[in-house]
Amino acid sequence: MNAPVFLTKAQRDVLRRELGDNNGGRDSHGGKNGGRDSKRDTGESMDREAESRKRKKERDEELKRRKRARLEVEATKEYYLGPEKPKKREIIKLTEKSRFSFDWAHSEDTSRDISSLYQNPHEPGLLFGRGFRAGIDRKEQKKLAARTKRDLLEEIRKRNGISRTAVEAAALKNKERDADMYDTFDMRVDRHWSDRKLEEMTERDWRIFREDHNISYKGSRIPRPMRNWAESKLTTELLKAVERAGYKKPSPIQMAAIPLGLQQRDVIGVAETGSGKTAAFVLPMLAYISRLPLLREENEAEGPYAVSIEEQGFRIRQGCEVVIATPGRLLDCLERRYCVLNQCNYVVLDEADRMIDMGFEPQVMGLLDAMPSSNMKPENENEELDEKKIYRTTYMFSATMPPAVERLARKYLRNPVVVIVGTAGKATDLITQHVFMVKELEKMYKLQRLLDELGDRTAIVFINTKKQADFVAKNLDKTGYKVSTLHGGKSQDQREISLEGFRTKRYNVLVATDVAGRGTDIPDVAHVINYDMPNNIEAYTHRIGRTGRAGKKGVATTFLTLQDIDVFYDLKQMLIQSNSHVPPELARHEASKFKPGSIPDRPPRRKETLFTH
Repeated sequence: MNAPVFLTKAQRDVLRRELGDNNGGRDSHGGKNGGRDSKRDTGESMDREAESRKRKKERDEELKRRKRARLEVEATKEYYLGPEKPKKREIIKLTEKSRFSFDWAHSEDTSRDISSLYQNPHEPGLLFGRGFRAGIDRKEQKKLAARTKRDLLEEIRKRNGISRTAVEAAALKNKERDADMYDTFDMRVDRHWSDRKLEEMTERDWRIFREDHNISYKGSRIPRPMRNWAESKLTTELLKAVERAGYKKPSPIQMAAIPLGLQQRDVIGVAETGSGKTAAFVLPMLAYISRLPLLREENEAEGPYAVSIEEQGFRIRQGCEVVIATPGRLLDCLERRYCVLNQCNYVVLDEADRMIDMGFEPQVMGLLDAMPSSNMKPENENEELDEKKIYRTTYMFSATMPPAVERLARKYLRNPVVVIVGTAGKATDLITQHVFMVKELEKMYKLQRLLDELGDRTAIVFINTKKQADFVAKNLDKTGYKVSTLHGGKSQDQREISLEGFRTKRYNVLVATDVAGRGTDIPDVAHVINYDMPNNIEAYTHRIGRTGRAGKKGVATTFLTLQDIDVFYDLKQMLIQSNSHVPPELARHEASKFKPGSIPDRPPRRKETLFTH
């Protein structure tokens, strides 16, 4: 059979004319043969349609037969097996939705044929902190063990015909009751460090403890901090003195520094203003002195036992055990041969950064050089210390740690432990800071408004100059406030009288210069008012640190003028760090956006094209 050939319309017309000529001029469909061909084609078409209807009918009958057979099978199963239970809707777990799945199907996993363990892998249930370590609940284990032992004993008694006595019944009851309680060895993860005994504390608990109190260390062989006064290892007499002083709970710097001092370690303490640094070095010093023999005539000439170098200086008396002095006065006494430091092995540099700032570094170095070096600790930090021997112990406490203080520590301290509580140079979080942009003539009016709200509480008003302090105090005294002044123009006796009157609340307002900014411990100061903004942020930090002490809250208010432009940037940064409100005038000022002395980033110069002839 020849393959069909496509003919164009012109070819079909030519072929039709040729066929017409061959048929004697008749149409190809109109002749005798043409009629027979047409009838034959019509008959074949009818046969095909009949065959198609027959096949469709047979197909429909087959589908009906299969459906009847399936229904008969289901009816038979329901008759003998009962109706089929409805399937529950499958709930997909959250862990299944985010579960990792491979690109291949489970049927293609060849590892399932190696071991039966691969057929049913363990799927851990996530309890999000509500479970137990390693999935083990010690309480449930003990309860199960108690029930198993009870059932086993009952079976043995029943087999041997022995009845249970009252004593055994009570013992089993007590055992089941104890099993229903957690003991100290249960590995529960929800027990806070404050609920644990000292011997139960783990490394994780100590890490959480340090994070809770914002304590960090630098150094080696650091002892554990103390959590309360009972764990401090202080003598009974000192603990009673602490209780009489009203110290119910140690502050973070005391928790970290006192155990170090009791081990005769050199310490550099950096803590926030008003955090209790004084007690942190006084208590170890008193514990050190209590172990020494009393001064007698034969050892009085060798000097005092300990020296605490502070701002307040007193005349050295013969036979004293503790000297509290300023560096210049004490060095003068040494040069005049009024005293020697041959048996002084405990020295404290309090407010070390301010002594350096005030130019006392040569005097401090002279004092440290005058102390005996025979009792210095070994330079090798891994070498064990002789507990019976008295070593030279040096404490340095400061609110900031400038390079000069670090240089002093490297020279005179042996393997010191640096204890940092909070952020150096930052005010405590117990102080609420307010800053107001005012004009110079508005200060007195706003000051009186603040003091009117004071009531029976106390406040310190800081002024930059002595003359201005006397002027402000005189105006407040005329208004009716109980005012006292404190500045460098007054004698030592006058300053002590002013402080004592303020402590006893004979005066409730103290107008002072930076003389009262550091080193003065006045309890229960409710409000600190910076009538004049200090020249640097360090002085501001120490001023407001006179309130919010010993765990109590306080308020600090500062009057800011456009003459204080040099401290705008540092003050804004401190307010941001302490989550305090920044006044819009300060936030928008150009001086608060760049550190003093720095060059602000300039926009790039526009590109220019120069044409030359």
